[in-house]
Amino acid sequence: MREIKVFGSCCSKCATMYYNCRAALDAENLQGTVSKVEEVIEITKNGIMFTPALMIDDVLVSEGKLLTVKQIRALLVK
Repeated sequence: MREIKVFGSCCSKCATMYYNCRAALDAENLQGTVSKVEEVIEITKNGIMFTPALMIDDVLVSEGKLLTVKQIRALLVK
């Protein structure tokens, strides 16, 4: 089961990243959770400087750019 965290406040890119993660899990038929971390303190605690950011299974895989469903799918099957 994959654990995915999307870091960012209430901007449209962060919301889109969240939905792209859900779509990528569904497309790959994988079990997992997607959560959104919006609190600035939690974002900075994880060393993130730019949002949206994406963490998969406690590994930061992207920061400061919006990933497509295809890009997220590629990260999930690694």
